Amino acid sequence: MRRGSSCAPQPTTSNNNLKHSGLIIDDENQKMARDTLDELDWCLDQLETMHTHRSVGDMASNKFRKMLGKELTAFEADDSNPVGNSRVSDFIFQNYLNKEQELDLPSPKEQDGVNKLPVSTAMSSDSVGPSSSEISSNHSNRHIQTISHRVLSKTDSLSNTIPECPEDIPVSGVETTHQQELMQYLGEVDNWGIDVFKISELSNNRPLTCITYTIMKKRNLLNTFQINPQTLVTYLMHLEAHYHQDVPYHNNMHAADVVQSAHVLLNAQPIFNDLEVLATLFACAAHDVDHPGVSNQFLVTTENRLAWLYNDESVLENHHISLAFQLLKDEGCNIFDNLAPKQWKSVRKMAIDMVLSTDMSKHMGLLAELKTMVETKKVAAAYELKLDNYAERIQVLQNLVHCADLGNPAKPLQFYKQWTDRITEEFFNQGDEEKRRDISLSPMCERPENKALRDESVAKTQVGFITYIVHPLWETWGDLVSDASTQLLHLEDNRDYYDKMYQDCVKKRLTETSTVPALTPSGEDVAENE
Repeated sequence: MRRGSSCAPQPTTSNNNLKHSGLIIDDENQKMARDTLDELDWCLDQLETMHTHRSVGDMASNKFRKMLGKELTAFEADDSNPVGNSRVSDFIFQNYLNKEQELDLPSPKEQDGVNKLPVSTAMSSDSVGPSSSEISSNHSNRHIQTISHRVLSKTDSLSNTIPECPEDIPVSGVETTHQQELMQYLGEVDNWGIDVFKISELSNNRPLTCITYTIMKKRNLLNTFQINPQTLVTYLMHLEAHYHQDVPYHNNMHAADVVQSAHVLLNAQPIFNDLEVLATLFACAAHDVDHPGVSNQFLVTTENRLAWLYNDESVLENHHISLAFQLLKDEGCNIFDNLAPKQWKSVRKMAIDMVLSTDMSKHMGLLAELKTMVETKKVAAAYELKLDNYAERIQVLQNLVHCADLGNPAKPLQFYKQWTDRITEEFFNQGDEEKRRDISLSPMCERPENKALRDESVAKTQVGFITYIVHPLWETWGDLVSDASTQLLHLEDNRDYYDKMYQDCVKKRLTETSTVPALTPSGEDVAENE
């Protein structure tokens, strides 16, 4: 042994323990890391299996659907009018939730050939639908007769009913003997809740033309995009002529109201460029053109040619925007003629995206995406809304148009009551047609037997509509982009009005029911016998 070897430090028991414990800790960390990775792999597999790799907006939409379902279940449990509550709930689910299509799948026995169509009658793979003779012979009872004749503007020319644009365009864009008074009302175009009904009266029933023309001039869009004033008025007249006067709600007044509402909302959040504003106003003006006064589901159920054309998907919305672009090809109507090719493509894409989003079955998806943007803004502690790409910008514009389209309940009560009467009558007209065809009645479309029942039904519908659809939308819009206190205040006032109306109707109905004299089996009044 070397001399110094006895002096070399020898590992003590404590050092050995430390070294040993260090090895144990390292082993435990490695084991924990492996376990964590295994758990992460398992989670990823589960996520893939459950298809939750969808967008956050989709998942939020799913959550909102479940929440709304619970709220509507509680709403139906109200004992005052369980049948009426159920109808309101059905109405909301059918019109504002894009539910999965329920398919009646054939049983294995049917698949074996029991119910197969003969080859001669089966539709070929390249067929777009049955021939007109097949439809008329096999489905004549389901064809629209009193309504569908209006859903033909794609091929029908209405040029004879469209007045020519005057060479010297009046300041309002339309000729009228009430020019000065009309301009006073149009002077309020920047304010929320103008009197569209009075403007329609003063403009010889051309509110869409004069309001859109006034707004586009005010925004200097004619100069910016070299739009000839006469071309603009000519196009607007053509577009307005394709709205139907015998449709109570979805007519030119509603379109004018949506254009003006969108204009106010754009002013409140000036983050969009002129091309986006132009596309938005165009989309709003066109968003319900040639509306027949019935729902998408009605057209699908009755196998209307538009439902066949658009494969049952957003039938009316596809028709509206398609027709709006086709009208640009009419003589002297191309308001986008001087746009650069890239600008034209952008306007067309934006307008299509916005109009298709007005399909009310897409409501929950739009609200979920808007809510997701609100939460993102909160997490980022952002005070200003920054939209960095097309997807984000069009998403906000789609919701802006959606808010404008659902703006009636957020207007002063005097106007909201008129809009409510109009949409109610349109629903009842559809119900009358469904009865005539002997098909299932759509929710809220059955015409009540008397005014008392009508008032009760309308009031309950509006309370549910505001509570579960409109108020959450406007509340979220206000959180994201602008102050919506004016709209929310009107919403609350209008909901209180219809809630009181409903309570009064129920009280009156229950009082009348309790005071009806009981009858003996022979039909005699019990009180008289006593």
